[in-house]
Amino acid sequence: MFVHFGLYSVLGKGEWAKHLLKIPYEEYDKLIPQFNPDPDWAKQLVATAKKAGAKYITLTTRHHDGFSLYDTCELNNYDTVAGCGRDLVREFVDACNAEGIIPFFYHTLLDWHEPLYTSDFKAYLKYLRRSIEILCTNYGKIGGLWFDGMWDKWDEDWEEDLLYGTIRKYQPDAMIINNTGLDREGALGHIELDSVTFERGKPSLINMESSPKYIASEMCQIFNDHWGYAAEDLNYKSPADMIRDLATCRRYGSNLLMNVGPMGNGLLRPIDAATFGIMGEWVAYFKEAVYLPRPSGIEIENKDTDFILSDGVNYYLFCDRLPMVADPNVSKRTAADYKDVFAFDKEIESVRWLDNDEELVFEQKDGKTTITTTPYIWGRSLVVRVAKITVK
Repeated sequence: MFVHFGLYSVLGKGEWAKHLLKIPYEEYDKLIPQFNPDPDWAKQLVATAKKAGAKYITLTTRHHDGFSLYDTCELNNYDTVAGCGRDLVREFVDACNAEGIIPFFYHTLLDWHEPLYTSDFKAYLKYLRRSIEILCTNYGKIGGLWFDGMWDKWDEDWEEDLLYGTIRKYQPDAMIINNTGLDREGALGHIELDSVTFERGKPSLINMESSPKYIASEMCQIFNDHWGYAAEDLNYKSPADMIRDLATCRRYGSNLLMNVGPMGNGLLRPIDAATFGIMGEWVAYFKEAVYLPRPSGIEIENKDTDFILSDGVNYYLFCDRLPMVADPNVSKRTAADYKDVFAFDKEIESVRWLDNDEELVFEQKDGKTTITTTPYIWGRSLVVRVAKITVK
């Protein structure tokens, strides 16, 4: 789960409202007295993530407007401690730790509020590193740091060695991620980075031939058109779209970082919470195939919709857009048996749907395997369905 939460959440016009609507800070800062989230905001957020099957949450500890959800100590007083008298990052971390969810910290690299960003960039970088040092030392063990905004000044020397070295010093096991933005999806970067990003794009397999270490990948996605809460954004994707995005990410060995923008009180819109809930129902059916299995390298003939993962022992066939048993007067997707064909050099013992343990018919002949994928029964339609292939 990705969480964009800040002063902009009170305004309800998206996370870039300050910049794109040209709101002067003397007006924007009037939101500070209104930003005092519900006491249980973090617990409810974590509960939603856990129900959805999420293993970690990445929270915007400071976004581009420069307002921090954590105690910035001696740096400035542009934070929630000076505002509502609360360290919201502490509340978030405590809620995550209580439920076994790993906390990650998003932190902006660009800053519209800090004058040093435009007047003295080297001094700004010291300010930035001190901000990261605070996050690395005041909240216990974290999963990682997720940076965003280097694309604002690609040609500048961001002194990445010093920035990432600060994290390695205090949080040696933390993942370091630096979002490459919309135009550089999947681009490799500094040697200390542990994951590439695919912002709202289709992930792909990473070529690591020249990399001295394994590099993960992650696609961040939004439910509508804004990362932060936008009250008038009704352009929502369907839960089926989100399930397909999650399946597509797993197809390429990538994580899905599914965003939500809490309202100003820290609570989620009902549609956001409900969509996470539906995604969680899907994960509950197929979790055996979701978390550990990786791309198998098996080429399947019906590759536009279907693919196979493996955990090293078993194989998992993902099938999209299956029909279901229905009267043709009721549904246009009436029953039919579909077949998936692929080359496979192992002898299969059984093939079963994970959601109901139904055994599927298969044939192995001349190096080709054919699996007959049966339709959904009436009353069930799971978007993407997974069959477990057990080999002898």
